[in-house]
Amino acid sequence: MTDPVRPTLLERLSALILREPADRASLVQLLRSAYQRNLLDADALSIVEGALTVSEMQVRDIMIPRAQMDVIDINEPVDQFMPQVISSAHSRFPVIGQNRDDVIGVLLAKDLLRHYAGEEQFNVREMLRPAIFVPESKRLNVLLREFRASRNHMAIVADEYGGIAGLVTIEDVLEQIVGDIEDEYDFDEASDNILPEPGGRFRVKALTQIADFNAAFATEFSDEEHDTVGGLVIGHLGRLPKRGETLAIAGLKFQVLRTDSRRVYTLIVEKPKA
Repeated sequence: MTDPVRPTLLERLSALILREPADRASLVQLLRSAYQRNLLDADALSIVEGALTVSEMQVRDIMIPRAQMDVIDINEPVDQFMPQVISSAHSRFPVIGQNRDDVIGVLLAKDLLRHYAGEEQFNVREMLRPAIFVPESKRLNVLLREFRASRNHMAIVADEYGGIAGLVTIEDVLEQIVGDIEDEYDFDEASDNILPEPGGRFRVKALTQIADFNAAFATEFSDEEHDTVGGLVIGHLGRLPKRGETLAIAGLKFQVLRTDSRRVYTLIVEKPKA
């Protein structure tokens, strides 16, 4: 007696999906069932769920608020705003005219190389790219489609009164689908939360527990109000910090290495010099 032919992976997945879901919740349950049957891996499931979530989210849910925007004043000379460009480490900057509601364009940091290359009569206004404006209510899936079509990476968010509410980037949207996008400052989740850096500094994950931080730095921060180092920094400032922002707490210097509009990711901590 011959063994029955086992269905292929594609056939099993097709049979599962052919059970037409009645609503979004049923679709998610179907996908999770596929994961439990090893038809999808965890990353694929996470991406599909993220894509479904993005279709229901609006720009206002993920935008960087106006107060946290790093902008350049068109009336400032290059040498005056260049320290801000370096410290923030962004690749694009909204450029304003009369006030923060008057966004006249977007400056790419790489275009400033022409100034330092000695180009004669360098004019920031001539370097500006057009600013793209979107309403707070725009769906993220629609915005992502527009980003891809126009090849823009940043949009200025306008409120219902025509003022500036914030900004959103293509990375902000993609991170809702695939999770946090790593950069050169990220480090392996499996490694230690506190890593030494050259010059006696330490790179610290914001999710490091207060107790672990105290043990490493011989500090006595209380964990009654904040569980993590990121919470400690936010509580000290009373708001979410900006990238590159520095502050001193109990003699330690904290520099925000990576953050977004929702939470802090990584910090640089420096002990006082003896």
